[in-house]
Amino acid sequence: MTRYDAVLFDVDGTLIHSSPGILATMEYTFRAVGIDPAGIDLTRYLGPPLRRSFAEHMKTPEDVERMVDIYRSYYHEKGQHMCRLFPGVKEMLARLRAAGVLLYTATSKPTTVATPILHEQGIAEYFTFIGGASEDNSVDTKTAVMAQVLRRPELQTARVLMVGDRADDMRGAADCGVPAAAVLYGYGSRGELEPFAPAFFADTCEQLAAYICGGNV
Repeated sequence: MTRYDAVLFDVDGTLIHSSPGILATMEYTFRAVGIDPAGIDLTRYLGPPLRRSFAEHMKTPEDVERMVDIYRSYYHEKGQHMCRLFPGVKEMLARLRAAGVLLYTATSKPTTVATPILHEQGIAEYFTFIGGASEDNSVDTKTAVMAQVLRRPELQTARVLMVGDRADDMRGAADCGVPAAAVLYGYGSRGELEPFAPAFFADTCEQLAAYICGGNV
């Protein structure tokens, strides 16, 4: 018997190694608004919502929205095609689906951005529902995205696990009252994730799949 009936997956740093495209797009965006990215640790922005990241550098909401628009345009053209799956992702998803586990995404990427990437990477078919942020700021945090997915009827009595690689994922799970598993092959560190007391730490997709399916790891 599986430990969970359903799993919500973060995308960047959990399913897809997307940092090359994100960092290139971040650099382009900062330069486009006259900010030299050389002194900025852009890796801090792998995972968190765009608006929150850009608000650290801009004075008005209008300027933040301008950066979001520049980012999304360049990412659509180039950045989203610089992704690849982490080792073992497709095998993990296939194993979980075969075991009867329902699979979802809960990503800070807008659904309209995440969906074509998942199709391009050949894994969209594994998901019952692709949950993501809205284009505007109405659903813009990991907590809001997770809450939206968790409102689906089939999840009301399900044992649900959130899987992610950053503090935002762990915080969203805590806010929504569901356990979380932390992956260590992504962009977050054990030190970042440990304060949230995840139910499980996974070094590989194989370990994660074994844990969810109820086996020894």
